[in-house]
Amino acid sequence: MTEQPVDILLVEDNPSDVELTVHALRRERLANRIEVVRDGEEALDYLFCRGAYAERAPKDPPRLVLLDLKLPKVDGLEVLRSIKSDQRTQAVPVVVLTSSREETDMVESYHLAANAYIQKPVDFDQFRETIKQVGLFWLVVNASPPPAAFQRGPARGAS
Repeated sequence: MTEQPVDILLVEDNPSDVELTVHALRRERLANRIEVVRDGEEALDYLFCRGAYAERAPKDPPRLVLLDLKLPKVDGLEVLRSIKSDQRTQAVPVVVLTSSREETDMVESYHLAANAYIQKPVDFDQFRETIKQVGLFWLVVNASPPPAAFQRGPARGAS
């Protein structure tokens, strides 16, 4: 029996934010499978199929990574740097979802090729609505990268 691919990898160390995010996604039926990791090191292990995730199939990257920046062990910016600098994962959409209001975090996230930067709303209803909109766009409206997006080579049809 093959395991269903992950729709969302949620990288978040705050239990309340994990609960709110997962609840909002499930309530709207936006993600069939959500994998939660609680620190940057575990996120990298998951994405690069090592450690506790060594048996995971690298050919099935998550459709979306929701990434907090302020994480234990390895910070979110380093996780983002690793994702976007590796051919195996660089096409995975990464939405930074953080409470950080620091412009330097936003600038660095975009320099490292984050696909979006969202500051977590403090209000419960706004947070839930934000997660709903993120899920709708990235999992319903947006076309996920096809397998060829994870391979290097000349773009087809380019002149």
